[in-house]
Amino acid sequence: MSEENQELRNVGLKVTVPRVKILQLLEESNVHHMSAEDVYKALLETGDDVGLATVYRVLTQFETAGLVKRHHFEGGRSVFELTSNKHHDHMVCVKCGSVKEFLDEVIERRQQEIADQAGFQVTDHSHYVYGLCKNCHS
Repeated sequence: MSEENQELRNVGLKVTVPRVKILQLLEESNVHHMSAEDVYKALLETGDDVGLATVYRVLTQFETAGLVKRHHFEGGRSVFELTSNKHHDHMVCVKCGSVKEFLDEVIERRQQEIADQAGFQVTDHSHYVYGLCKNCHS
């Protein structure tokens, strides 16, 4: 049994060809933040016949099952990334839409200090920095 099949079964999803193909694509892609349209185009490029509506439906099922996380970036753009136990934040280019992940321990520590001072228990957080990437501000 393939690793993707087992992952789908572990989260209570039936193993179907579109689900396996989409999960494989997300796991093997060098791009970690993909829109549904990006996934659809990548599947077309590999010759896989999966409709755009199916891609949207499968990604939503993956999100509900905890396999992927959806990010709603500025400008109404939603992208998906595989769920990871390793926390990171995001820098988003407002011109080209590229996303760069980063982790800064000073920022993480300061956020926790501020929450502690306010008596606030952090259960999760998202940190997005918007601006222009090095290719767009040149």
